[in-house]
Amino acid sequence: MPNDLFSPAMRLLGWAVHGTFLVLLAIALVRTLHDARAGIAAGGLALGALYTGGVVWARHDRRPRPLPARLWLALLTAAWAGLAMSSPDFVWLAFPLFFLYLHLLPLPAALPGVALLTAAAIGAVAWHGGGVTLAEVLGPSVGASVATLMALAYQALYRESEQRRLLIEDLVRTRERLLRAEAGAARLTERERLAREIHDTLAQGMSSIILLLRAARRDLDSDRDAAVGRLAEAEQAAAENLEEARNFVRELVPPALQRSSLPDALRRITESADARSAARIRFQVSGSPAELPVDHEVALLRIAQGALGNAAGHSGAENVGVTLTYLDDMVVLDVFDDGRGFDPASVGGRPPESGAGTGYGLRAMRDRARALGGALTVESAPREGTAVVATLPLPGSEERR
Repeated sequence: MPNDLFSPAMRLLGWAVHGTFLVLLAIALVRTLHDARAGIAAGGLALGALYTGGVVWARHDRRPRPLPARLWLALLTAAWAGLAMSSPDFVWLAFPLFFLYLHLLPLPAALPGVALLTAAAIGAVAWHGGGVTLAEVLGPSVGASVATLMALAYQALYRESEQRRLLIEDLVRTRERLLRAEAGAARLTERERLAREIHDTLAQGMSSIILLLRAARRDLDSDRDAAVGRLAEAEQAAAENLEEARNFVRELVPPALQRSSLPDALRRITESADARSAARIRFQVSGSPAELPVDHEVALLRIAQGALGNAAGHSGAENVGVTLTYLDDMVVLDVFDDGRGFDPASVGGRPPESGAGTGYGLRAMRDRARALGGALTVESAPREGTAVVATLPLPGSEERR
């Protein structure tokens, strides 16, 4: 039987079996020498040497080699049988042999072997005594039963431990798969976050710079002062974009929020967009401003930047409005324009006739709102303008309800 899972217990059981064998053998040798039966004592010493040699060999040879072990067991049984027929003092060595049978042989072969060994022990006692008593029958029978029950209990424990080992291995594999899945999900989430940040900061800034440079080139011959003003605005936009990139690398809050509150930051980006766009862009606050967590303010600022970038780049609007509304349990950001509009159900949610954009902007805005438990809705129709509405719950609003 395998014993690697119970090696400490099996070592203790092994030493107990070996000790029992040697003690019983020593008692038998002392009694045979006392009776001056030197030949039988020499046979007992040979049996002890055979037993000890097999144990030492087994301890140094860790490979599972059942054939030599069973041959050793057969030699032990034959030597024991000869000595038991020669002297009743050796009959009780059958008890440690029971454990050897149950340990070295598979159970279907070990149980008949133990039964034959028990019968041989009882027969040897009857041979020497000219008859057999109940006590002489019960002694080997009880020993065989105890050894068998101990072996069966060990096998049951082994099976249960093996099942637990397999379950633990399965749990470890499942945990490893879960960790890999979580790592993949974390990488995907971080990739989405980076994509949103790049789209709402660097990409929008680059788009504004391109528009300003195109306008400056257009005005270079006809209105040099206007062209110089456009170039100055492009330089300012580039500086702001560079600052955004640096903060993006340092994972800090946007520069606009570092210097002021959310309403002031929205007012500044609205005024900046108004200066760079042909559209008239206005901002207003409704309700009493409430302090928001940084992630709420960053999300609303980025949504406003994305919506303003879409309005300036794609809508062709003359008027754009930005409204920040504080309610009892939520904050609402509206960005609306009177531009050409589009079908929100179209692929990517972008104006099909604009011929520009990637369609990522609205999805990024929607993801930002959902990540904070809010929502983003887009209302638009061809030639009827566009309204982007972001709604975020205020912290603690659920408890107040």
